Amino acid sequence: MSDHKSITEIEIVNAPWNKELTFSDVEYEGGFKMLRMRVKEGKRFTDLELDSDTAQHLIELMGTWVKANLPAA
Repeated sequence: MSDHKSITEIEIVNAPWNKELTFSDVEYEGGFKMLRMRVKEGKRFTDLELDSDTAQHLIELMGTWVKANLPAA
């Protein structure tokens, strides 16, 4: 499954240490969809494609981490 039907950029996020995260909606032939996160570090980049179950798990994991690490008000 390597042929893309469409790639739609969602958002670019600037992260610490001069990293850029680009989130895109990727649809493959047959309608299979993935969330792509591209991490750009200088001239190199890494693509990570997530299905909806994995993306949901990461949302919950990151939400838990954020709540535990928020600065005291």
